[in-house]
Amino acid sequence: MGKGTDKLYITHSEWSSSDAYGASTGANAGARAQRRGANFKKLPFNFCAASLQPFKNPVCTPDGTIFDVEVIGSWLEKHKTNPVNGEPLLAKDLIKLNFARNGDTTDSDENKGDLIDPVTFKVFTDNTHIVAIRHGSYANVFAWETVERMNIKSKMWRDLVDDEEFGRKDIITLQDPQNVSASRDLSQFKYLQDGQEAILTKEQEEERKGGTVNIEALGRVGEKVLRAKEAVERARAARQAGGADVNRLTQALTTNSSATGTNNKPTVARHSLIQERKRPANAATYTTGLSAASFTSTGLTPSTSGALALLSDEQYLLKPTHRIKTKGYVRMETNLGPLTLELLPEFAPKAVWNFLRLSEKGYYRDVAFHRSIRNFMIQGGDPSGTGRGGSSIWGKNFEDEFEGPNTHSTRGIVSMANKGKNTNSSQFFITYRPASHLDRKHTIFAKVIEGLDTTLTAMENVATDGSDRPLNKIVIKDVVVLIDPFAEWMKEKKEKEGEEERKREVARRGGTEDDRTTWTVRLGPGWYWS
Repeated sequence: MGKGTDKLYITHSEWSSSDAYGASTGANAGARAQRRGANFKKLPFNFCAASLQPFKNPVCTPDGTIFDVEVIGSWLEKHKTNPVNGEPLLAKDLIKLNFARNGDTTDSDENKGDLIDPVTFKVFTDNTHIVAIRHGSYANVFAWETVERMNIKSKMWRDLVDDEEFGRKDIITLQDPQNVSASRDLSQFKYLQDGQEAILTKEQEEERKGGTVNIEALGRVGEKVLRAKEAVERARAARQAGGADVNRLTQALTTNSSATGTNNKPTVARHSLIQERKRPANAATYTTGLSAASFTSTGLTPSTSGALALLSDEQYLLKPTHRIKTKGYVRMETNLGPLTLELLPEFAPKAVWNFLRLSEKGYYRDVAFHRSIRNFMIQGGDPSGTGRGGSSIWGKNFEDEFEGPNTHSTRGIVSMANKGKNTNSSQFFITYRPASHLDRKHTIFAKVIEGLDTTLTAMENVATDGSDRPLNKIVIKDVVVLIDPFAEWMKEKKEKEGEEERKREVARRGGTEDDRTTWTVRLGPGWYWS
Protein backbone atom coordinates (compact mmCIF):
# COMPACT_ATOMS: atom_id res chain seq x y z
CA MET A 1 0.00 0.00 0.00
CA GLY A 2 1.11 3.54 -0.67
CA LYS A 3 2.30 5.76 2.11
CA GLY A 4 1.24 9.35 2.54
CA THR A 5 3.93 11.90 1.75
CA ASP A 6 2.11 15.07 2.79
CA LYS A 7 4.05 16.77 5.57
CA LEU A 8 2.32 18.20 8.61
CA TYR A 9 4.32 21.40 8.35
CA ILE A 10 5.11 24.05 5.76
CA THR A 11 8.43 23.42 4.06
CA HIS A 12 11.04 26.05 3.24
CA SER A 13 10.23 25.92 -0.47
CA GLU A 14 6.56 26.58 0.26
CA TRP A 15 7.42 29.58 2.44
CA SER A 16 9.74 31.02 -0.18
CA SER A 17 7.42 30.54 -3.17
CA SER A 18 6.01 33.43 -5.16
CA ASP A 19 2.64 32.88 -3.45
CA ALA A 20 4.11 33.39 0.04
CA TYR A 21 2.59 36.15 2.14
CA GLY A 22 4.01 37.24 5.44
CA ALA A 23 5.51 40.01 7.52
CA SER A 24 8.95 39.58 5.93
CA THR A 25 7.79 39.41 2.30
CA GLY A 26 4.66 41.54 2.25
CA ALA A 27 1.28 40.94 0.67
CA ASN A 28 2.56 41.92 -2.79
CA ALA A 29 5.62 39.66 -2.74
CA GLY A 30 4.50 37.85 -5.88
CA ALA A 31 3.92 41.11 -7.74
CA ARG A 32 7.34 42.48 -6.81
CA ALA A 33 9.05 39.27 -7.85
CA GLN A 34 7.13 39.28 -11.12
CA ARG A 35 8.24 42.85 -11.87
CA ARG A 36 11.80 41.85 -11.20
CA GLY A 37 11.35 38.87 -13.51
CA ALA A 38 12.73 36.59 -10.78
CA ASN A 39 9.83 34.15 -10.37
CA PHE A 40 8.12 32.09 -12.98
CA LYS A 41 4.42 32.76 -13.52
CA LYS A 42 2.41 31.09 -16.24
CA LEU A 43 -0.08 32.96 -18.40
CA PRO A 44 -3.47 31.17 -18.58
CA PHE A 45 -4.16 29.66 -21.98
CA ASN A 46 -7.30 31.75 -22.57
CA PHE A 47 -5.59 35.09 -21.85
CA CYS A 48 -4.17 37.58 -24.33
CA ALA A 49 -0.39 37.87 -23.96
CA ALA A 50 -0.54 41.64 -24.50
CA SER A 51 -3.51 42.74 -22.37
CA LEU A 52 -3.23 39.92 -19.81
CA GLN A 53 -7.03 39.67 -20.01
CA PRO A 54 -9.29 36.89 -21.39
CA PHE A 55 -9.40 37.13 -25.18
CA LYS A 56 -12.57 37.52 -27.25
CA ASN A 57 -11.27 37.18 -30.82
CA PRO A 58 -8.08 35.14 -30.51
CA VAL A 59 -5.24 35.12 -33.01
CA CYS A 60 -1.77 33.66 -32.68
CA THR A 61 1.70 34.05 -34.12
CA PRO A 62 3.48 31.20 -35.94
CA ASP A 63 5.30 30.34 -32.68
CA GLY A 64 2.00 29.94 -30.75
CA THR A 65 1.71 33.21 -28.80
CA ILE A 66 -1.99 34.08 -28.41
CA PHE A 67 -3.34 37.64 -28.61
CA ASP A 68 -6.69 39.34 -28.88
CA VAL A 69 -6.98 40.70 -32.42
CA GLU A 70 -8.04 44.20 -31.28
CA VAL A 71 -5.25 44.52 -28.72
CA ILE A 72 -2.44 43.27 -30.94
CA GLY A 73 -3.79 45.34 -33.82
CA SER A 74 -3.44 48.59 -31.87
CA TRP A 75 0.06 47.54 -30.77
CA LEU A 76 1.22 46.72 -34.30
CA GLU A 77 0.08 50.11 -35.59
CA LYS A 78 2.71 51.74 -33.35
CA HIS A 79 5.52 49.24 -32.93
CA LYS A 80 5.46 46.56 -35.69
CA THR A 81 7.02 44.07 -33.24
CA ASN A 82 5.92 41.14 -31.13
CA PRO A 83 5.42 42.54 -27.58
CA VAL A 84 6.41 39.19 -26.05
CA ASN A 85 9.82 38.61 -27.65
CA GLY A 86 10.49 41.91 -29.46
CA GLU A 87 10.87 40.27 -32.88
CA PRO A 88 9.38 41.92 -36.02
CA LEU A 89 5.69 41.09 -36.51
CA LEU A 90 3.15 42.17 -39.13
CA ALA A 91 -0.62 41.91 -39.15
CA LYS A 92 -0.51 39.48 -42.08
CA ASP A 93 1.53 37.05 -39.96
CA LEU A 94 -1.32 36.60 -37.47
CA ILE A 95 -3.39 33.41 -37.61
CA LYS A 96 -7.05 33.38 -36.62
CA LEU A 97 -7.87 30.70 -34.04
CA ASN A 98 -11.16 28.79 -34.17
CA PHE A 99 -12.00 27.57 -30.66
CA ALA A 100 -14.99 25.30 -30.02
CA ARG A 101 -17.24 26.05 -27.03
CA ASN A 102 -19.92 24.24 -25.10
CA GLY A 103 -23.04 25.80 -23.60
CA ASP A 104 -22.62 24.76 -19.97
CA THR A 105 -21.39 28.07 -18.56
CA THR A 106 -21.49 31.69 -19.55
CA ASP A 107 -18.33 33.78 -19.37
CA SER A 108 -19.85 36.84 -21.06
CA ASP A 109 -22.66 37.80 -23.41
CA GLU A 110 -20.48 37.42 -26.49
CA ASN A 111 -18.58 34.22 -25.68
CA LYS A 112 -20.75 31.54 -24.13
CA GLY A 113 -19.45 28.27 -22.77
CA ASP A 114 -16.07 26.80 -21.95
CA LEU A 115 -13.37 26.22 -24.54
CA ILE A 116 -13.39 22.54 -25.50
CA ASP A 117 -11.88 20.03 -27.89
CA PRO A 118 -14.27 19.81 -30.90
CA VAL A 119 -13.93 16.01 -31.12
CA THR A 120 -13.82 14.68 -27.55
CA PHE A 121 -15.67 17.69 -26.04
CA LYS A 122 -13.19 17.78 -23.16
CA VAL A 123 -12.91 21.18 -21.51
CA PHE A 124 -9.55 22.90 -21.90
CA THR A 125 -7.70 23.74 -18.67
CA ASP A 126 -4.30 25.18 -17.82
CA ASN A 127 -2.99 21.59 -17.74
CA THR A 128 -4.22 20.60 -21.22
CA HIS A 129 -1.78 20.18 -24.09
CA ILE A 130 -3.41 22.41 -26.73
CA VAL A 131 -2.40 22.63 -30.40
CA ALA A 132 -3.73 24.43 -33.48
CA ILE A 133 -3.75 23.02 -37.04
CA ARG A 134 -2.97 25.81 -39.45
CA HIS A 135 -4.65 26.23 -42.83
CA GLY A 136 -3.25 29.42 -44.28
CA SER A 137 -4.68 32.39 -42.37
CA TYR A 138 -6.71 30.39 -39.85
CA ALA A 139 -6.26 27.38 -37.57
CA ASN A 140 -8.58 24.97 -35.77
CA VAL A 141 -7.78 24.26 -32.13
CA PHE A 142 -7.64 20.71 -30.69
CA ALA A 143 -6.28 18.84 -27.73
CA TRP A 144 -2.93 17.23 -28.53
CA GLU A 145 -4.09 13.78 -27.48
CA THR A 146 -6.88 13.97 -30.07
CA VAL A 147 -4.52 14.92 -32.90
CA GLU A 148 -1.94 12.36 -31.81
CA ARG A 149 -4.40 9.48 -31.56
CA MET A 150 -6.67 10.21 -34.52
CA ASN A 151 -4.28 11.90 -36.97
CA ILE A 152 -0.63 11.13 -36.31
CA LYS A 153 -0.81 7.51 -35.13
CA SER A 154 -3.49 6.59 -37.66
CA LYS A 155 -1.60 8.53 -40.39
CA MET A 156 -4.77 10.33 -41.40
CA TRP A 157 -3.50 13.84 -42.15
CA ARG A 158 -6.83 15.61 -42.54
CA ASP A 159 -8.39 18.19 -40.24
CA LEU A 160 -11.09 16.58 -38.09
CA VAL A 161 -13.29 19.69 -38.37
CA ASP A 162 -13.22 20.81 -42.02
CA ASP A 163 -11.43 17.81 -43.63
CA GLU A 164 -8.56 19.96 -44.94
CA GLU A 165 -5.17 18.36 -45.49
CA PHE A 166 -2.26 19.40 -43.29
CA GLY A 167 1.28 18.37 -42.44
CA ARG A 168 3.31 18.02 -39.28
CA LYS A 169 4.79 21.49 -39.85
CA ASP A 170 1.25 22.96 -39.70
CA ILE A 171 0.80 21.90 -36.05
CA ILE A 172 1.30 24.90 -33.73
CA THR A 173 1.66 24.31 -29.99
CA LEU A 174 -0.42 26.80 -28.01
CA GLN A 175 0.11 25.27 -24.56
CA ASP A 176 2.30 22.41 -23.34
CA PRO A 177 2.21 21.87 -19.55
CA GLN A 178 5.39 19.77 -19.71
CA ASN A 179 7.36 22.37 -21.66
CA VAL A 180 6.31 25.92 -20.85
CA SER A 181 7.86 28.17 -23.47
CA ALA A 182 8.71 31.83 -23.15
CA SER A 183 5.40 32.69 -24.83
CA ARG A 184 3.58 31.57 -21.65
CA ASP A 185 6.12 32.72 -19.03
CA LEU A 186 5.20 36.21 -17.82
CA SER A 187 8.69 36.82 -16.43
CA GLN A 188 10.11 36.48 -19.97
CA PHE A 189 7.75 38.95 -21.65
CA LYS A 190 9.89 41.69 -23.16
CA TYR A 191 7.45 44.56 -22.74
CA LEU A 192 7.02 43.70 -19.04
CA GLN A 193 10.78 43.47 -18.58
CA ASP A 194 11.09 46.91 -20.16
CA GLY A 195 8.80 48.32 -17.46
CA GLN A 196 5.69 48.75 -19.61
CA GLU A 197 2.23 47.94 -18.32
CA ALA A 198 -0.21 45.50 -19.89
CA ILE A 199 -1.91 46.88 -23.01
CA LEU A 200 -5.42 48.11 -22.30
CA THR A 201 -8.43 46.73 -24.14
CA LYS A 202 -11.02 49.09 -25.61
CA GLU A 203 -13.36 48.49 -22.68
CA GLN A 204 -10.60 49.33 -20.19
CA GLU A 205 -9.71 52.51 -22.07
CA GLU A 206 -13.35 53.65 -22.07
CA GLU A 207 -13.68 52.92 -18.36
CA ARG A 208 -10.55 54.93 -17.54
CA LYS A 209 -11.64 57.84 -19.68
CA GLY A 210 -15.12 57.88 -18.17
CA GLY A 211 -13.92 57.18 -14.63
CA THR A 212 -16.50 54.43 -14.22
CA VAL A 213 -16.20 51.12 -12.43
CA ASN A 214 -16.75 47.76 -14.08
CA ILE A 215 -19.57 46.68 -11.81
CA GLU A 216 -20.07 43.38 -13.58
CA ALA A 217 -16.52 42.37 -12.77
CA LEU A 218 -17.06 43.22 -9.11
CA GLY A 219 -20.17 41.02 -8.79
CA ARG A 220 -22.30 41.55 -5.70
CA VAL A 221 -20.00 44.18 -4.22
CA GLY A 222 -20.60 46.42 -7.24
CA GLU A 223 -23.55 48.20 -5.63
CA LYS A 224 -21.56 48.76 -2.44
CA VAL A 225 -18.73 50.29 -4.44
CA LEU A 226 -21.13 52.66 -6.19
CA ARG A 227 -22.77 53.70 -2.91
CA ALA A 228 -19.37 54.31 -1.31
CA LYS A 229 -18.27 56.36 -4.30
CA GLU A 230 -21.45 58.45 -4.19
CA ALA A 231 -21.01 59.03 -0.44
CA VAL A 232 -17.46 60.28 -1.00
CA GLU A 233 -18.67 62.67 -3.69
CA ARG A 234 -21.42 64.03 -1.43
CA ALA A 235 -18.97 64.55 1.44
CA ARG A 236 -16.53 66.35 -0.85
CA ALA A 237 -19.28 68.63 -2.17
CA ALA A 238 -20.50 69.43 1.35
CA ARG A 239 -16.96 70.21 2.48
CA GLN A 240 -16.41 72.57 -0.43
CA ALA A 241 -19.78 74.29 0.12
CA GLY A 242 -19.19 74.89 3.84
CA GLY A 243 -15.45 75.46 3.64
CA ALA A 244 -15.56 78.92 5.25
CA ASP A 245 -17.54 77.72 8.25
CA VAL A 246 -15.28 74.73 8.72
CA ASN A 247 -12.14 76.90 8.60
CA ARG A 248 -13.63 79.41 11.03
CA LEU A 249 -14.58 76.65 13.47
CA THR A 250 -11.12 75.10 13.27
CA GLN A 251 -9.45 78.47 13.90
CA ALA A 252 -11.66 79.11 16.93
CA LEU A 253 -10.85 75.73 18.45
CA THR A 254 -7.11 76.28 17.90
CA THR A 255 -7.21 79.73 19.53
CA ASN A 256 -9.17 78.40 22.51
CA SER A 257 -6.73 75.54 23.06
CA SER A 258 -3.67 77.79 22.96
CA ALA A 259 -5.29 80.35 25.28
CA THR A 260 -6.14 77.81 27.97
CA GLY A 261 -2.75 76.15 27.75
CA THR A 262 -4.18 72.66 27.23
CA ASN A 263 -2.60 72.12 23.85
CA ASN A 264 0.46 70.24 25.09
CA LYS A 265 -0.98 68.37 28.07
CA PRO A 266 -2.49 65.41 26.20
CA THR A 267 0.77 64.95 24.31
CA VAL A 268 2.84 64.93 27.49
CA ALA A 269 0.47 62.54 29.22
CA ARG A 270 0.42 60.22 26.23
CA HIS A 271 4.22 60.28 26.02
CA SER A 272 4.54 59.37 29.68
CA LEU A 273 2.13 56.46 29.35
CA ILE A 274 3.74 54.99 26.23
CA GLN A 275 6.96 53.29 27.25
CA GLU A 276 9.11 51.14 25.06
CA ARG A 277 9.02 47.55 26.26
CA LYS A 278 12.57 46.29 26.25
CA ARG A 279 12.98 42.66 25.24
CA PRO A 280 15.12 40.69 27.72
CA ALA A 281 18.41 39.45 26.35
CA ASN A 282 17.60 35.88 27.40
CA ALA A 283 14.15 35.89 25.78
CA ALA A 284 13.36 32.83 23.67
CA THR A 285 11.79 32.87 20.23
CA TYR A 286 8.66 31.16 21.60
CA THR A 287 6.08 32.15 24.21
CA THR A 288 5.46 30.66 27.62
CA GLY A 289 2.40 28.82 26.29
CA LEU A 290 0.20 29.99 29.19
CA SER A 291 -2.35 31.53 26.85
CA ALA A 292 -2.90 28.31 24.89
CA ALA A 293 -2.87 26.17 28.04
CA SER A 294 -5.40 28.37 29.86
CA PHE A 295 -7.83 28.27 26.95
CA THR A 296 -7.65 24.49 26.62
CA SER A 297 -7.75 23.58 30.31
CA THR A 298 -10.29 24.70 32.90
CA GLY A 299 -7.79 24.00 35.67
CA LEU A 300 -5.65 27.00 34.76
CA THR A 301 -6.28 30.68 35.27
CA PRO A 302 -7.16 32.34 31.92
CA SER A 303 -4.25 34.25 30.46
CA THR A 304 -4.14 36.42 27.34
CA SER A 305 -0.47 37.38 27.55
CA GLY A 306 1.87 36.37 24.75
CA ALA A 307 5.01 36.92 26.81
CA LEU A 308 8.15 35.24 25.53
CA ALA A 309 9.66 32.44 27.57
CA LEU A 310 12.93 33.20 29.35
CA LEU A 311 15.95 30.98 28.82
CA SER A 312 18.06 29.81 31.72
CA ASP A 313 21.68 30.95 31.92
CA GLU A 314 22.81 27.61 30.55
CA GLN A 315 20.38 27.68 27.61
CA TYR A 316 21.26 31.29 26.86
CA LEU A 317 25.02 30.81 26.98
CA LEU A 318 24.98 27.63 24.88
CA LYS A 319 22.93 29.12 22.04
CA PRO A 320 24.68 28.52 18.69
CA THR A 321 24.51 32.24 17.90
CA HIS A 322 26.79 33.10 20.85
CA ARG A 323 30.52 33.06 20.28
CA ILE A 324 32.18 33.22 23.69
CA LYS A 325 35.77 33.93 22.69
CA THR A 326 37.04 34.38 26.25
CA LYS A 327 39.44 31.55 27.11
CA GLY A 328 38.96 29.53 30.28
CA TYR A 329 41.66 27.99 32.47
CA VAL A 330 41.68 25.04 34.90
CA ARG A 331 44.44 23.35 36.89
CA MET A 332 44.38 19.55 36.97
CA GLU A 333 46.26 18.19 39.98
CA THR A 334 47.55 14.61 39.52
CA ASN A 335 49.77 12.35 41.60
CA LEU A 336 52.51 12.95 39.00
CA GLY A 337 52.22 16.73 38.96
CA PRO A 338 49.91 19.51 37.77
CA LEU A 339 48.59 20.26 34.28
CA THR A 340 47.20 23.65 33.30
CA LEU A 341 44.51 23.46 30.61
CA GLU A 342 43.28 26.27 28.39
CA LEU A 343 39.58 25.81 27.55
CA LEU A 344 38.23 26.69 24.07
CA PRO A 345 34.52 27.57 24.41
CA GLU A 346 34.21 29.42 21.09
CA PHE A 347 33.74 26.28 19.01
CA ALA A 348 32.91 23.70 21.71
CA PRO A 349 30.70 25.47 24.27
CA LYS A 350 28.80 22.37 25.40
CA ALA A 351 31.93 20.31 25.98
CA VAL A 352 33.56 23.15 27.94
CA TRP A 353 30.38 23.74 29.97
CA ASN A 354 30.15 20.02 30.76
CA PHE A 355 33.81 19.81 31.86
CA LEU A 356 33.56 22.93 34.04
CA ARG A 357 30.36 21.92 35.79
CA LEU A 358 31.62 18.39 36.47
CA SER A 359 34.88 19.81 37.81
CA GLU A 360 33.04 22.19 40.14
CA LYS A 361 31.01 19.25 41.48
CA GLY A 362 34.22 17.33 42.21
CA TYR A 363 33.24 14.65 39.70
CA TYR A 364 36.84 14.04 38.60
CA ARG A 365 38.28 14.01 42.13
CA ASP A 366 40.28 10.79 42.77
CA VAL A 367 39.40 9.43 39.30
CA ALA A 368 42.19 7.41 37.65
CA PHE A 369 43.32 7.42 34.03
CA HIS A 370 42.33 3.93 32.90
CA ARG A 371 44.07 3.82 29.50
CA SER A 372 47.45 5.05 28.26
CA ILE A 373 49.09 4.31 24.90
CA ARG A 374 52.64 5.52 24.41
CA ASN A 375 53.09 7.93 21.47
CA PHE A 376 49.29 8.24 21.19
CA MET A 377 47.17 9.41 24.14
CA ILE A 378 46.01 8.94 27.75
CA GLN A 379 42.30 8.60 28.59
CA GLY A 380 40.37 9.23 31.81
CA GLY A 381 37.25 10.76 33.30
CA ASP A 382 35.42 7.50 34.11
CA PRO A 383 34.71 7.14 37.86
CA SER A 384 34.23 3.39 37.43
CA GLY A 385 37.69 3.01 35.90
CA THR A 386 36.44 0.54 33.29
CA GLY A 387 36.17 2.86 30.28
CA ARG A 388 32.47 2.08 29.92
CA GLY A 389 31.08 4.46 32.57
CA GLY A 390 30.71 8.16 33.10
CA SER A 391 27.87 10.62 32.64
CA SER A 392 27.61 14.20 31.45
CA ILE A 393 26.30 17.06 33.57
CA TRP A 394 22.90 16.62 31.88
CA GLY A 395 22.67 12.92 32.70
CA LYS A 396 22.74 11.89 29.04
CA ASN A 397 25.11 11.95 26.10
CA PHE A 398 25.43 15.19 24.14
CA GLU A 399 26.24 15.87 20.50
CA ASP A 400 29.60 16.39 18.85
CA GLU A 401 30.97 19.88 18.11
CA PHE A 402 33.20 19.71 15.06
CA GLU A 403 32.74 23.28 13.84
CA GLY A 404 35.86 25.39 13.91
CA PRO A 405 39.55 25.23 12.98
CA ASN A 406 40.79 23.17 15.96
CA THR A 407 42.59 19.93 15.03
CA HIS A 408 44.71 17.25 16.73
CA SER A 409 47.86 18.78 15.27
CA THR A 410 50.10 18.90 18.32
CA ARG A 411 50.89 17.33 21.68
CA GLY A 412 48.59 18.12 24.60
CA ILE A 413 45.23 18.41 22.80
CA VAL A 414 42.30 17.57 25.11
CA SER A 415 39.25 16.00 23.43
CA MET A 416 36.06 14.20 24.38
CA ALA A 417 36.18 10.40 24.26
CA ASN A 418 33.14 8.73 22.74
CA LYS A 419 31.70 5.41 21.58
CA GLY A 420 30.45 6.79 18.27
CA LYS A 421 28.57 9.75 16.88
CA ASN A 422 27.03 12.09 19.51
CA THR A 423 27.95 9.88 22.51
CA ASN A 424 29.99 12.35 24.57
CA SER A 425 29.73 11.98 28.35
CA SER A 426 32.46 12.69 30.95
CA GLN A 427 35.47 10.84 29.53
CA PHE A 428 38.27 12.72 27.80
CA PHE A 429 41.77 12.05 26.52
CA ILE A 430 45.05 14.00 26.14
CA THR A 431 47.23 13.39 23.10
CA TYR A 432 50.94 12.54 23.40
CA ARG A 433 51.55 13.18 19.70
CA PRO A 434 49.66 14.76 16.76
CA ALA A 435 46.76 12.53 15.69
CA SER A 436 45.16 13.96 12.57
CA HIS A 437 43.08 10.80 12.04
CA LEU A 438 40.97 11.86 15.05
CA ASP A 439 39.92 15.17 13.45
CA ARG A 440 36.12 15.54 13.04
CA LYS A 441 35.66 12.39 15.12
CA HIS A 442 36.26 13.77 18.62
CA THR A 443 35.33 17.18 20.02
CA ILE A 444 38.37 19.31 20.91
CA PHE A 445 37.62 21.52 23.91
CA ALA A 446 41.00 22.30 25.57
CA LYS A 447 44.78 22.07 25.31
CA VAL A 448 47.62 21.71 27.81
CA ILE A 449 49.66 24.90 28.17
CA GLU A 450 51.72 24.04 31.28
CA GLY A 451 53.15 20.65 32.26
CA LEU A 452 53.76 19.27 28.77
CA ASP A 453 57.42 18.44 29.35
CA THR A 454 57.09 17.42 32.99
CA THR A 455 53.78 15.98 34.09
CA LEU A 456 52.54 14.76 30.68
CA THR A 457 55.93 13.18 29.93
CA ALA A 458 55.88 11.40 33.30
CA MET A 459 52.39 10.09 32.55
CA GLU A 460 53.55 8.80 29.15
CA ASN A 461 56.52 6.98 30.69
CA VAL A 462 54.36 4.92 33.08
CA ALA A 463 54.40 1.27 32.04
CA THR A 464 51.13 -0.43 31.06
CA ASP A 465 49.78 -3.98 30.89
CA GLY A 466 48.44 -5.79 27.86
CA SER A 467 45.14 -3.88 28.00
CA ASP A 468 46.91 -0.47 28.04
CA ARG A 469 46.05 0.07 31.72
CA PRO A 470 48.84 1.84 33.67
CA LEU A 471 50.58 -0.51 36.11
CA ASN A 472 51.09 2.40 38.52
CA LYS A 473 47.92 4.40 39.00
CA ILE A 474 47.72 7.88 37.53
CA VAL A 475 45.07 9.66 39.58
CA ILE A 476 43.39 13.05 39.21
CA LYS A 477 43.49 14.54 42.68
CA ASP A 478 41.29 17.50 41.78
CA VAL A 479 40.39 19.91 38.97
CA VAL A 480 40.38 23.57 40.06
CA VAL A 481 38.62 26.16 37.90
CA LEU A 482 40.84 29.23 37.57
CA ILE A 483 38.82 31.26 35.04
CA ASP A 484 35.27 30.37 34.00
CA PRO A 485 34.76 31.85 30.48
CA PHE A 486 30.99 31.81 30.80
CA ALA A 487 31.02 33.70 34.10
CA GLU A 488 33.48 36.22 32.65
CA TRP A 489 31.27 36.73 29.59
CA MET A 490 28.18 37.29 31.74
CA LYS A 491 30.11 39.70 33.95
CA GLU A 492 31.27 41.75 30.96
CA LYS A 493 27.75 41.73 29.54
CA LYS A 494 26.23 43.02 32.79
CA GLU A 495 28.87 45.75 33.05
CA LYS A 496 28.13 46.82 29.48
CA GLU A 497 24.38 46.88 30.14
CA GLY A 498 24.95 48.89 33.32
CA GLU A 499 27.07 51.43 31.42
CA GLU A 500 24.38 51.78 28.75
CA GLU A 501 21.69 52.24 31.41
CA ARG A 502 23.82 54.89 33.13
CA LYS A 503 24.21 56.79 29.84
CA ARG A 504 20.45 56.64 29.21
CA GLU A 505 19.76 57.93 32.73
CA VAL A 506 22.18 60.84 32.21
CA ALA A 507 20.53 61.63 28.89
CA ARG A 508 17.07 61.62 30.52
CA ARG A 509 18.29 64.16 33.10
CA GLY A 510 19.54 66.49 30.40
CA GLY A 511 23.13 65.29 30.06
CA THR A 512 26.23 65.93 32.14
CA GLU A 513 27.36 69.35 33.34
CA ASP A 514 29.80 69.59 30.43
CA ASP A 515 27.01 68.78 27.98
CA ARG A 516 24.82 71.55 29.40
CA THR A 517 27.61 74.19 29.52
CA THR A 518 28.66 76.23 26.52
CA TRP A 519 32.29 77.34 26.82
CA THR A 520 33.11 80.66 25.13
CA VAL A 521 36.16 82.96 25.04
CA ARG A 522 35.74 86.68 25.59
CA LEU A 523 37.67 88.61 22.99
CA GLY A 524 38.79 92.20 23.60
CA PRO A 525 38.58 95.02 21.07
CA GLY A 526 42.22 94.57 20.17
CA TRP A 527 41.32 91.26 18.53
CA TYR A 528 39.30 93.02 15.89
CA TRP A 529 41.62 95.99 15.47
CA SER A 530 44.76 93.98 14.90
